[in-house]
Amino acid sequence: MGEPKVEFRDMSRIPKVREGFYATNNQFQKAGPKGFIEVKVLENDNLYVRVDLPGVPDDGVHHRVDAVRQKVVFFSGETLNPKEGGIREYSGTAGLGCDCCEITGVVDAKMKDGVLRMILSRVKVVNKDQHNNKCTLTVPPFTGQSGIRLEEHPCLVNGRKGALFGKATAGGGAFFAVDLPGVSPDDVEVSANENEIRFRAEIKNVYEHDESGRTYLGSVQSPFPSLISNNTIAWDAEFGVLRIAVASPGDMAIINNKRSPIE
Repeated sequence: MGEPKVEFRDMSRIPKVREGFYATNNQFQKAGPKGFIEVKVLENDNLYVRVDLPGVPDDGVHHRVDAVRQKVVFFSGETLNPKEGGIREYSGTAGLGCDCCEITGVVDAKMKDGVLRMILSRVKVVNKDQHNNKCTLTVPPFTGQSGIRLEEHPCLVNGRKGALFGKATAGGGAFFAVDLPGVSPDDVEVSANENEIRFRAEIKNVYEHDESGRTYLGSVQSPFPSLISNNTIAWDAEFGVLRIAVASPGDMAIINNKRSPIE
């Protein structure tokens, strides 16, 4: 017979205020640094690069500096869990758009909770024709915005595009995954009422070069009235993705209002 076809309604995408969503990169993000990618100059003149790669494991990113022009760093990564709506592949670049500087090749990269952070060392290049030009940074257009229209991840080359994935499971249960880049399990709270699951996440450990932590808030409506309750959901967060499983009618004891790993 196969799994039943069910539509999940993302309640957070129904704006309750005139200004609509907070961040165009993620409809669940209500506060904190916006945009899939951020590039900025630090006080010591190095570059800080932040890239959201939800679902990519901590050891799953590759990066290298362009050996020819030494202006940009290339990065790529791949998710591991096909149950979260299929495998996703990311690939992109970030760095300098000027002719007065070069990246030295020294890259301090760290991948954690679905976010890649890199510190790029740069040096001034002696060029009499260009030395008066201001340095520019390479970032995709229209990132880091607020609004009511969501952007597509500029570095996603394959896989699902939206931050939310939901499906019905065999036996009448349900499963969904939602991208919450930067979030660890201890940052998340999940609750349920009748047929709606609500979640809130506030990043407690703010990275030293981020202006603040991020706050996520959202809910999803299940097609199974009265099935969802605090005693029938299991959830976990890994690599910046929150996963929630709703117990099927024949297995109502999978969880007891506590976070539980989801295989």
